[in-house]
Amino acid sequence: MPERSTTLPDDLRADVQTLWDYHDMHDELRPADVGIGLGSHDLGVATFTAELFHAGMFPLIVFTGANAPTTVERFPRGEAVHYREHALELGVPDDAILVEPEARNTGDNITLTRALLESRGIEVKSVILISRPYQQRRAYATCKKLWPEVDVICASRPLPLDKYIESIGDVDRVINMLVGDTQRITVYAERGFAIRQEVPKSVADGYARLVQAGFIKRIL
Repeated sequence: MPERSTTLPDDLRADVQTLWDYHDMHDELRPADVGIGLGSHDLGVATFTAELFHAGMFPLIVFTGANAPTTVERFPRGEAVHYREHALELGVPDDAILVEPEARNTGDNITLTRALLESRGIEVKSVILISRPYQQRRAYATCKKLWPEVDVICASRPLPLDKYIESIGDVDRVINMLVGDTQRITVYAERGFAIRQEVPKSVADGYARLVQAGFIKRIL
């Protein structure tokens, strides 16, 4: 298998950075009732969730996620299960973690986590959604559609674009995921899965150029 590149090509940088900045909600972190780690291929989500727990940002974690074609090889027992194990290795107490192992999309992440917390009699007024950096806006829009009464804060590991690509180890994968998530902002709102979000012209133009350049693996 050829080695994957971690170098962002200069001719793509401006458009990739535009999409990257758009998906960052730039929320100011403040304490919340629960931290919800959204399952994905990115183990950094679990790392940052554990860091926020240790910083006192929330007393309880829910890791949510089953598997997807992009994660089954890395996390064969499920995203949430592996996230929990990683958090335990980072010193989070077992009794501070709940696992929701069935979610297969962001809508499931929200609805099944909400149901799990309600089944435990845990009252939730505020949540911090911890996700991949480029999933923040979609996670926010989905949560506000499906759980409108809760106060939502979005968070991701505070890495600049190049460092994030290096952490994932595959620039092609990151660009394809960015493009896919950008498309979903509009499509999922149209389908009723999420609230509508404004898409600035610079973002729409950058998205179109990246699609034209062939980054279409994650578009619907």
